[in-house]
Amino acid sequence: MERIGYPKVCFLLFLSVLGTYITSLNGVSAKDLGGDAIVSGTIAQPRTLIPFLASDSASASVADFIFNGLIKYDKDLNIVGDLAEKWEVSSDGKEITFFLRKGVFWHDGKEFTADDVLFTYEKLIDPNVPTPYSGDFKKVAQLKVINKYTVKVTYQEPFSPGLVSWSMAIVPRHLLEKEDLVRTEFARKPVGTGPYRFEKWIPYEKVQLSAYQQYFEHRPFIDRIVFRIIPDDATLYLELLTEGVDTISLTPLQYQRQTSTQRFQKSFRKFKYPSNSYIYMAYNLSNPLFNDIRVRTAVAHAVNVGELIDIVFLSEAQACTGPYTPLSWGFNEQVKPLPYDVAQARTLLKDAGWEDTDKDGYLEKGKEKFEFTLITNQGNTQRQNVAEIIQQRLKEVGIRVKIKVVEWSVFVEEVINKKKFDAVLLGWSLSYDPDLFDIWHSSKTKEGEFNFIGYQNKEVDRLLEEGRRVFDQEKRKALYHQVHQLIYQDQPYFFICVPDSLTALHTRFQGVVPAKRGYWYNFIDWWVPKEKQKYRRTVLTQ
Repeated sequence: MERIGYPKVCFLLFLSVLGTYITSLNGVSAKDLGGDAIVSGTIAQPRTLIPFLASDSASASVADFIFNGLIKYDKDLNIVGDLAEKWEVSSDGKEITFFLRKGVFWHDGKEFTADDVLFTYEKLIDPNVPTPYSGDFKKVAQLKVINKYTVKVTYQEPFSPGLVSWSMAIVPRHLLEKEDLVRTEFARKPVGTGPYRFEKWIPYEKVQLSAYQQYFEHRPFIDRIVFRIIPDDATLYLELLTEGVDTISLTPLQYQRQTSTQRFQKSFRKFKYPSNSYIYMAYNLSNPLFNDIRVRTAVAHAVNVGELIDIVFLSEAQACTGPYTPLSWGFNEQVKPLPYDVAQARTLLKDAGWEDTDKDGYLEKGKEKFEFTLITNQGNTQRQNVAEIIQQRLKEVGIRVKIKVVEWSVFVEEVINKKKFDAVLLGWSLSYDPDLFDIWHSSKTKEGEFNFIGYQNKEVDRLLEEGRRVFDQEKRKALYHQVHQLIYQDQPYFFICVPDSLTALHTRFQGVVPAKRGYWYNFIDWWVPKEKQKYRRTVLTQ
């Protein structure tokens, strides 16, 4: 699902834009650079701002500015320190000792210490906390506080994603120790250590953050970040044109045909780059309609993905062949997409016992009709268009599809987490590390976890487990190539396409440096010339 959160599944699409490189700011003081705000348009509002519960993109995109992990990726996708200044890994790979930054403060003025790391770990493995990220931390045998600024993590066995997992945001013990994390007000009024502090949340309208004066790197130059919630692609684009927002993700139609005017090019830069994400239709595998692999394979043959890419994405996408994209070193290029083959689809459905015995144009098995409801989220016209093409193509082989569109937070809480669906249309944004344990392992099917379809394959489980014990990248790659092949053979999703990322950003923002990681990784260094500043300035203190 488009649950981008921390370190695994969570790679924010609209935060991965390219910009222009500013070679030097020598001679320009921080005070001269300060001021203005950036307004980011999004179709969905957050569900929660507690980081390890923020498993969707709308939530994680806000939480990322408020919190820090112990480590992070730099612009070239190297692991570097964040709340940890440095670390040491034992020769057997079973111990990581983190040396924390001193003089880091929570937004309420309380000092960050090793005790906050211990508390975060305790909550990540707490069975009463419905986080989808617990799998990584249940591999820990012990987390020991050595002193105020040092923690030692000992794993039960060598664990290759261990270091990366500590990009998980740390939360404050002093504010949450006595709270129920499912019901706490902290979810809507968070306190972090990050470059921006929470300011306000007006439901279904906006979330506003302000620059944190004492941020340990330096006070961000841009005073505020405003996430405007506009649950419709077309309306969001109009807001961009009238400069009511500064940055959005563009649809292929907008990117190709609606952004070539002189006025647009004067005010905005638009960018296109490959994404590490894919769109899919997921089946509820507990539904008898979809527990037969022949049926799932028939659906893949019945829908013309090439047509779908041409019509909906205007060729700004490529066919998806499984759980990895070509950007991942876990991607197996030997796996090819199933061809569009209506005859084969009909044969497979007949073999599975589905025939149009009453000649009404739809398949039956005994007295049961083959019909299901496909659910997707409000505001995303691309997904709705994809759903309509799937509906039409499946009708041609005798399957009736009803389409239902629901608001994002309802979609996640009531449909996905409670598994009240036949099939859903969603997208995954993936991590840089190809460990997909949280999405595909059979143990990750509880409410709120990522294997919400109930997928089970003992060999896939074994390979995912083995991939976590191996540190050699070539050996891990071989394991994940098998995972890729096996999952695609099982067709637990109808894997549709890998879309290009298409974005727009207002030209007044300076200091944007393009890199492998994308766009916002150095946002605290962005600035707007005084003569181009648009929003009232907050007093900047040194």
